[in-house]
This record gives sequence, C-alpha cells and structure tokens, in this order.
Amino acid sequence: MKDTSTAGDAAIVVGVIIGPQGVLGAVKLKSYCEPPEQIFRYKPWTLVRDADVRSVVPIKLRGAGGQLVARLPDMETREQAEAMKGFEVRVLRSQLPKPAAGEYYWHDLIGLSVVGVCGFQFGKIEAMLQTGSNDVMRVKGERERLLPFTPGVHVIEVDMTARIVKIDWDSAF
Repeated sequence: MKDTSTAGDAAIVVGVIIGPQGVLGAVKLKSYCEPPEQIFRYKPWTLVRDADVRSVVPIKLRGAGGQLVARLPDMETREQAEAMKGFEVRVLRSQLPKPAAGEYYWHDLIGLSVVGVCGFQFGKIEAMLQTGSNDVMRVKGERERLLPFTPGVHVIEVDMTARIVKIDWDSAF
C-alpha cells in the first residue's frame, strides 16, 4: 500500500475501482480491507489516478453477488462509472482503527529492514503480498527475496521503533 501526505495525516490506499456495475453509474470495488466490506466504514474517500485527485462521500454502498459496489455523487451513467476505473480509494490514516498487539498494517511494514537472527541483512520490505496460506514480504537487498511473514514461526520480532523485522530464515535461501 502506498502512503501520501494529506494535511499532516497520511492517506492510505484501501481499495481500487475496478469498473462499472450496471447501467446507472455504480462502480465495482476491490477492497484491501479485512474483511473487504470494511472499506464502507471509511468516509470521505479520496480518489486518485495519476494527477487526478477527487474527494467524494459515497452515497450508496453495498455488496452485490460477492462484489462490492458503490454509488458516487453525480455519477448516473455506465460511461461515467467506466471512466473511474483504476482510481485508488484512499482514506486518512486517522480513520483506521488502531491495530491490536502483534498486528500490523502493511503500509507500516513497508520500508522496514529485515535482519536474520544471526545478523544477516536481508534488505528492506518493498511490498507485502497476500497468498492463500500466509502473507509474504517482498524484500530487496543484494537480491530480491520473497519471505513468509509468519509471526511466531519465521518472524521473531517486529520492532516498529527500530524499524526492524527480525526473522529466523536461512540467508542462502
């Protein structure tokens, strides 16, 4: 997830508009929230695509056949909704609930150094990936590695103050 600065409060990407829904101007969403419907709790939204930035308060939100659907102000046609495809949905960090102990927002992990228990410097977290079994850190150092983010198994400690994730992982892998 990306962070952008907005009046002293970071804007966090919580989803993206993936296309139109129906003929009356509704849009389908891909949510990065857990559970996905959580995206509907945050208002207003800042919609961003390239240099185009718009602040909106969604007027109707719903799940429809496994899809998340939103109606946005002044959108009444499928063509208007199609034009919104690719806009990121961002909200202010202050709108998000504080994570429980031992839980982390992905955007807080990006940029942390990953260090092995023996002191090996793997590099920095460039991205987090969701897989079926566990989350994965994409770490860039002398080479790129995909390492499991499995607290209590391979992740020994996350020190947000020192900006370090300590892992038990073979540096040759």
